Amino acid sequence: MATLLRKIGLIRLHNRDTEDPKHHHNHRGGGQQSASLRGKGGAKSGGHKQQQQLQQQQQHPGGAGDASPGPGKGKGKRAAELAPRDKAPAAAAAAAAAAAAAGAGGPRERAAGARAGPGPAVAAAAAGGSLVPAARQQHCTQVRSRRLMKELQDIARLSDRFISVELVDESLFDWNVKLHQVDKDSVLWQDMKETNTEFILLNLTFPDNFPFSPPFMRVLSPRLENGYVLDGGAICMELLTPRGWSSAYTVEAVMRQFAASLVKGQGRICRKAGKSKKSFSRKEAEATFKSLVKTHEKYGWVTPPVSDG
Repeated sequence: MATLLRKIGLIRLHNRDTEDPKHHHNHRGGGQQSASLRGKGGAKSGGHKQQQQLQQQQQHPGGAGDASPGPGKGKGKRAAELAPRDKAPAAAAAAAAAAAAAGAGGPRERAAGARAGPGPAVAAAAAGGSLVPAARQQHCTQVRSRRLMKELQDIARLSDRFISVELVDESLFDWNVKLHQVDKDSVLWQDMKETNTEFILLNLTFPDNFPFSPPFMRVLSPRLENGYVLDGGAICMELLTPRGWSSAYTVEAVMRQFAASLVKGQGRICRKAGKSKKSFSRKEAEATFKSLVKTHEKYGWVTPPVSDG
């Protein structure tokens, strides 16, 4: 019974609260107050946003789309401004990366690249590089020609007719030189008189970089023995090697040194039957000269001075 009375009292209290006008007024007033507060806050934030938009429009009159740029748009604009500056390095880096990738590819990729051929840049570099050796070769040819023309003029002016020159097939770079005189007190001079040999014939060929490299010189006739003349007509003289050569040497000076070497080395005209008629060959002379250069570079050179002959 007591429980029932308590329930009835609770129901009455609930009905009184729900029917009380003051209660409804307070409840509605609180809701309206919270709504008005939210409205005021929204109005304030809306006004602040409109003010920001007006400021952005005044600073950037480009259009409504730029009035409220986000954080990402500012970075994008900065990147767009820096893009032209970084375009060339980026392109170079991309080209280098592509070249590296092509080189690092598999066999099929490398084969495809080889079939495609070099790129324009590589081809241009190769074309430019080929011009340098061509110009250098032309310059060397001019230097060699001027020097040899002067040598010919100087030899033609010799009063003692020590040597004379004939061009082989009208080539300025291939000479046959006649040595007319050696020491008249030498056995070689006596051999020349007895065999009616008027001169010793030699051949000189001048390389592309003459006078900075020595000519190749060999004896053609007669067949000589000793006197630093070896197989094939090769001549054992240090000044005829790259190490012993100087661009200051003239053909006349070389021939005088050779004449002294013949006398110093007891050179003789070969008179043995059969052997004396066998001519020297260029191939044999070149092989002999290369061999003797290696030998003398190892053990040293002995070249007689001009005063000894």
